Amino acid sequence: MESVYEAAGGDEGLLRLAAAWHERVLADEVVSHAFSHGFHPQHTERLAAYWVEALGGPPAFTSAGYGTESSVVHMHSGNGEHLEMDRRAIVCFGQALDDVGLTDPVRQVLYDYFAWATSVSMARYHGSKDSVPRDLTIPQWSWDGLV
Repeated sequence: MESVYEAAGGDEGLLRLAAAWHERVLADEVVSHAFSHGFHPQHTERLAAYWVEALGGPPAFTSAGYGTESSVVHMHSGNGEHLEMDRRAIVCFGQALDDVGLTDPVRQVLYDYFAWATSVSMARYHGSKDSVPRDLTIPQWSWDGLV
């Protein structure tokens, strides 16, 4: 059985998805606030590499030296709860899935992954960046959800 990574088009497919999502969120009046301070010039490539690793592909994010799960969660922490921004980021992701032409069942699995990552994994330490453990590993997602 192919992995979610393979079904999503591998490295190239996830790069297209990351680019489509990034375009959507920059155009959104609420979610774009998260990027108003600026962002890494390779944000799209780094995001795609993170998804590659999380969805059953090679360790593209960690082996490239982009960071660790702890560094990613740290970056998303300490900003308080932002439920509306999270909700809209998830909507933008659904639109990006449509933009790149992904269909079910992989579309639903990716949507579920992103919704979970946004509202659970990246939202665990909204109170303080200092609470983020230093030894987190990138959660793995499969056809059945969190591994």
